[in-house]
Order: sequence, then C-alpha cells, then structure tokens
Amino acid sequence: MIRRWWWLLPATVGGVLAALIMLVLPPDRTIDHLGEVLLKTAPLLCAVLAVAYFPQRPGLGLALLGVLFVGYMAVVDTLNVDHIFGYAEAADQDAAFPRLYQWTIFLNAFTVLAVLFAYRLGGASAGRVLRAGLAAILVLISGLNDLSFYYTNDWDGPRPRVLHWASHITVFVGGPPTATVAIVFCAVHLLLAAVILALPLDRWAARFDGWAATPTPAERPLAAP
Repeated sequence: MIRRWWWLLPATVGGVLAALIMLVLPPDRTIDHLGEVLLKTAPLLCAVLAVAYFPQRPGLGLALLGVLFVGYMAVVDTLNVDHIFGYAEAADQDAAFPRLYQWTIFLNAFTVLAVLFAYRLGGASAGRVLRAGLAAILVLISGLNDLSFYYTNDWDGPRPRVLHWASHITVFVGGPPTATVAIVFCAVHLLLAAVILALPLDRWAARFDGWAATPTPAERPLAAP
C-alpha cells in the first residue's frame, strides 16, 4: 500500500516548490548562482519521480490522458495566451519579459511531464520513466535551445561574441559563454543524458514499484518450444 501511494510525497514537494517559484518569488530570467539552478530544477525532478511511480490503472489510461488534454486546453493554453498578450500589450516590454520567460520555462517542463505521464500510463516501468525523465532534464539544461537560437536568430548586426542570455551556463563556467564553450557544455549534458538512458534503473526502481517487479506479457521471455 505504501508503495502505491508514496508518489504523492514527491508530487507534493514539487508542487510546493513550483508554487513558490511561479507565484511567490518575483519573475527572473537570469540565474545568479548554482543554488538557483538547483531550486528551479527541483520541482521538475520531484515531478519526474511522482510520474515514474504513479500507479498504473488498467482501463483508466485513456481517461487520464483525456483529463490531461482537457486540462491543457482549458488551463495551460489559456494561461499561455494570457502571458503572450500581457507581454505584447505591456508598456515596458523589457520589464514584462521575465514573466513571459518564466512561463516558457514552465511550458517546457509541462511538455516533458506530459510525455512522461503518457509513457507511464502506456505501460512503462518506473525505471524507464526515470531514465527518460532524468535524461530530459539534462537536455533541458544543456543549452541546446540557446545554441539553436544563437545560430538561427536573425540578428540585427553581427552575431554576438557570447551567449549573454544563457545565465545558467554562466554560473557553471564563470562568465558568459562563447559559442565554443556553449557547444562543449551542451555536448557534455547530452552525453550524460545518453549515459542515464543506458543505466539499469529498472532493476533499482523495481524494489519500490510493485508493477515493475512483475513483467508485462510482452516483456516475459518466450517459453522454450
């Protein structure tokens, strides 16, 4: 019974931290120190744990996905439009941008969790969800989107020498990263993501997850003829 409900613990912690960041702390588009990286990553990490151990309920998977779709269109998409209009109509867009930026980070996290939730409901073990979720977090903070923006944006003038907006990389390397530094930073994180995907987390997670300890018919070895 404890195994079946312990996912509520990381879900609660993650929800409290997310509320603190989104509703209490002032919006901020810059990361000033390593502790802030950990604080802003912690809600997603907790949510990944919660999704990984969310109890699989045969017959309710489609219904829960339906709730996810409806919730997205009724709440998340509506708030997304509100943030976009709020920024577009702001008298001081520089001052309004941190709120929009914070929301885009939330959307990135929501997308990751929605995919993981569908993966879990589709029959994935806790270990597989953990692998996918941890790898996704590494990709999110890798700076891949910063690099794609750097190389695809239509700059008004020459391309900047450094990625001055990539503050989460700055706190690791000690200053605004050049393109070369950002590429190396990204490559290291993508390599770590690949390592996470290769780890035997299924075996380690099975002790906490009753479903994972019992393979599905598709995962059971075929009997010898």
